[in-house]
Amino acid sequence: MPFPSFLPAFNRRVTNRITGRFAGKIAPFAIVHHTGRASGKHYASPIMAFPTATGFVIALTYGAETDWIRNVLAAGGCALTYRRRMVELVHPRVVEGSPRDFPFPRWVGTILGSQGVHEFLLLDRAADQ
Repeated sequence: MPFPSFLPAFNRRVTNRITGRFAGKIAPFAIVHHTGRASGKHYASPIMAFPTATGFVIALTYGAETDWIRNVLAAGGCALTYRRRMVELVHPRVVEGSPRDFPFPRWVGTILGSQGVHEFLLLDRAADQ
């Protein structure tokens, strides 16, 4: 995991409550809507998502084993609220690479690179979007 192990718990309790107020409204902050693999419960997780030519890329700052990523992979997609619009996304796949391989703003790529982030989630827009 590139970031310290205490950070996910802190983000769930503090950062997500703050970013949840504007996520989905102001880019690059978005909300990923996903369903629990076992529970079937619906979740909304604030994230940072960046548009690509075919969909979106999300840097996996905590690695690919987080629950929301596993939920999206198991379901074969998710919905994303981005700039006040709901976007259906399909074909999720985890890829490894450098932040330079993706359309991140320079400041984001610099931070991700300095933290050793090398896993990314790629998603395509559903055909009807």
